Amino acid sequence: MGLITQILTLPVAPVRGTVWVLDQVLLAAEREYYDPEPVREELAALEQQLLDGSITSDEFDSREDELLDRLEWLEANQQRLRTDS
Repeated sequence: MGLITQILTLPVAPVRGTVWVLDQVLLAAEREYYDPEPVREELAALEQQLLDGSITSDEFDSREDELLDRLEWLEANQQRLRTDS
């Protein structure tokens, strides 16, 4: 039965291949979008700005809270991507 099914569905094979490629592109784009590394780098740069004295402690706290919230959101989404893959 498997051979007959493959022969009968052969005309839709290019569609299945295209769908698979689009799924892979979407997965790669989501992994890049939800990558927490740029936020970690921004946190490090923010800390360096604080140590250099170019921002105040209040500015640091405010921006750090925003970045940590974003980092938490990104890591949660990355975990979802790992379980969906």
